[in-house]
Amino acid sequence: MAAEPWFAEPLPLSPGETAPLDRLEPPERPEDPRELQPEAAQLSLLQEAPGSTPSPPDPMVPEPGPAAPARLALDAMFSPVTDQLRYLLKKADDFQSYLLYSRDGVQKEQLAKVMPTFLKMCEPYFLYLEAAARSVPAIYGALQELVRKGLLEISQQLTLRLEQLIFMYASFGFVDLEDTDPLSISCFFCGRFSIGPSHEVSIFRYCSPAAYTASRFPRYLYKKMRWNLETTPEPNSREQDPHVDYYFLCYRDTWEDSGQSPANSCPQIQKLWSIGRWVPLGPADDDLYSWILCPQPPGDYQQLLTIGFEEPSHMLATDLLVQVLMGQIGPARPPSAAWVAQGS
Repeated sequence: MAAEPWFAEPLPLSPGETAPLDRLEPPERPEDPRELQPEAAQLSLLQEAPGSTPSPPDPMVPEPGPAAPARLALDAMFSPVTDQLRYLLKKADDFQSYLLYSRDGVQKEQLAKVMPTFLKMCEPYFLYLEAAARSVPAIYGALQELVRKGLLEISQQLTLRLEQLIFMYASFGFVDLEDTDPLSISCFFCGRFSIGPSHEVSIFRYCSPAAYTASRFPRYLYKKMRWNLETTPEPNSREQDPHVDYYFLCYRDTWEDSGQSPANSCPQIQKLWSIGRWVPLGPADDDLYSWILCPQPPGDYQQLLTIGFEEPSHMLATDLLVQVLMGQIGPARPPSAAWVAQGS
């Protein structure tokens, strides 16, 4: 197991200040599940998902010999990951208590530093979870789906807890969620993975729905997630610099489009969710002053998937994006994606 520390140094304390939190000591780094693939673990994963309660053995059917060692191997594989999750969730609870019960003028600067520091602290864990679950080459055999699902559910659980905590700090005025402010925490990083030798996807989650552009064009469109697709040129390619495309999970307020008020609209059809690509409309690349004076560059929305009126989970939204991207830059999309309706 790696010995080097994962995280930045603890938050600095003022002289004489007594913090209600313990120091942010670096936990042990989880082991890569791809390194733990004994045959026993693969047999176990066919029988039991992570975190599930094992069924009692049938007295009429003899239990296979390697079952007990297989379960131990599975638990050993997930133990460092779940221990790390408990550690970070405990820190989130501590920071929430710190906000609610320890606020005063002396600690104001300290509270303002909590969220940026804690988000940086979580980044290596998100990198590990998403890369181990999604990156190409994937985990094959019996480990593929069960380990993937277990890791992504852990990633989603931590993402939702951070979103809740950031929103709470914003409600007390210690965090700014304004998307046009470069110093705000309008969104936060929650993982990166590869979908090919020259394509990497970074995931960002908006703490609060943000207008798609500062000018609200396209109309009534709000962002909830963003993915940066970075393409690295091949060695023999003419292009030399990496290129980044931006994809968004958005919803459109259909009641605003119809001119009705929310009170008179059916709540099930207020938000139509979709995944689309950012199409830049300006400013010009060679006009530096236009970029400086522009609060947010204007852009169009190329809708790629229409999802429906129910918000997809963090995990499902990224799954759907990957299916779209694999259809564009890689092999054919898996058959499970055939039900998704293409947007206009």
